[in-house]
Amino acid sequence: MRGRPILLDTCAAIWLSNSSALTDEAENALQKAQSLGTQILLSPITAWEVGMLVSKGRLLLTLPPLKWFEAMLESGVDLAELSPEILVSSSSLPGLPLRDPADRIIAATARLEGYTLMTRDKPLLAFAAAGHATAIAC
Repeated sequence: MRGRPILLDTCAAIWLSNSSALTDEAENALQKAQSLGTQILLSPITAWEVGMLVSKGRLLLTLPPLKWFEAMLESGVDLAELSPEILVSSSSLPGLPLRDPADRIIAATARLEGYTLMTRDKPLLAFAAAGHATAIAC
């Protein structure tokens, strides 16, 4: 049994890349995923979001954003698909609307692909708590 793939929200990816402390639940889920060969994924929208954060001075990285994203993929994280179906689905998610377009795309990706979302983002955690996705708080 490989388990449900884990989709990292942008904040989770940033925390992982900085070796920041995660919740015990998140650490256990990542360790289990690695031991079972379960995919850990990153959405292409994370590359855009990290680029925006860096360009606005809200995130400092030791690498340029694209190199940072590529390093995440080289570390064993897989690239999630970003299909037209996901993009269209992100425009009509159930429940209270998520305001951040990147969050909408990440939520739609998790819903359509059956991924478990790993995030610290309160709106995404609330979206999952309302039964619209599966999430692990990191």
